[in-house]
Amino acid sequence: MASVLVVEDDQFVRSALIRHLTDAAHTVRSVGTALEALREVAHHRFDVVVLDLGLPDLDGSEALKMLRGITDVPVIIATARDDETEIVRLLNAGADDYLTKPFSVEHLSARMAAVLRRSRANGGGIPASSVLRVGGLTVDPLRRQAELDGARLDLTRREFDLLAFLARRPGVVVPRRELLAQVWQQSYGDDQTIDVHLSWLRRKLGETAARPRYLHTLRGVGVKLEPPAADVPAARPPGTEPAR
Repeated sequence: MASVLVVEDDQFVRSALIRHLTDAAHTVRSVGTALEALREVAHHRFDVVVLDLGLPDLDGSEALKMLRGITDVPVIIATARDDETEIVRLLNAGADDYLTKPFSVEHLSARMAAVLRRSRANGGGIPASSVLRVGGLTVDPLRRQAELDGARLDLTRREFDLLAFLARRPGVVVPRRELLAQVWQQSYGDDQTIDVHLSWLRRKLGETAARPRYLHTLRGVGVKLEPPAADVPAARPPGTEPAR
């Protein structure tokens, strides 16, 4: 059983989804606009949000961006748009899955079950003592918190999952295919998905791809997380070597 927020402005579709999800023993709340969805998420805890893109007040992609600013709840996009570029953009913006309309309620149930399994697997069953430390980086999987040199990092759910997965393997090069399988739960996908999240994560760690500190990409191989190399004293200018 899960707590579900359905964001859908079509009353017929919304009623059908509410009826089916309720029959499946889920607790359902529903709204018809993006702003109502934001208020619901701010005041209630949900296990998953089913978000329609064609909302009357805001485009669903903008609503997704605003939702990601206040919560890491899993979001399944319901869309009539089947453009691959748009779908990739939505997944990179924080969506956990998507369904192209029209879809059956059975299909939605299967996607919900998969998203909930991933969410619960990433967030549960980790002992409180399993705090991960890599250099000045601290990752607490149980509390889903990360700090860099004592300062709290503001990470999205996917950014945290990626960081925690790499922090469990410090210094190990993790293939991109493994990242897609373990962090995104996808057997295949576009490398752009990983690159976008690595770019966001690097920005929050105060580094760039050109000047990495913690995150190192090996072209064509994978990614590794390791502590920054110790500062190396600057070389002395010629003629200034100490006397022997």
